[in-house]
Amino acid sequence: MTLAMDVMNIALWIAFVTVAAAQVMAMIRLIIGPGTGDRILALDTMVVNAIGLIILLGIAQGSHIYFEVTLIIAMLGFVSTVAYARFVLRGDIIE
Repeated sequence: MTLAMDVMNIALWIAFVTVAAAQVMAMIRLIIGPGTGDRILALDTMVVNAIGLIILLGIAQGSHIYFEVTLIIAMLGFVSTVAYARFVLRGDIIE
């Protein structure tokens, strides 16, 4: 293995651990969040962290299919966060 591949593997592992720790911390905020706004923000953060983990998995495996999956998850995460926030603020999603 070359030095560049070693550095890439180490960087990937550090990124995996960092994003996974962020995911756990967002999950803790989701559970103990004092308000509904905190829980919505934690849920949105968890979606972003999940996207990051999937992208890192795609880089580690050298596959392009994961990037298309992340686009779909990003769209669903955005729509679900907006819908949940509107439900909390107004009581209904569709007027």
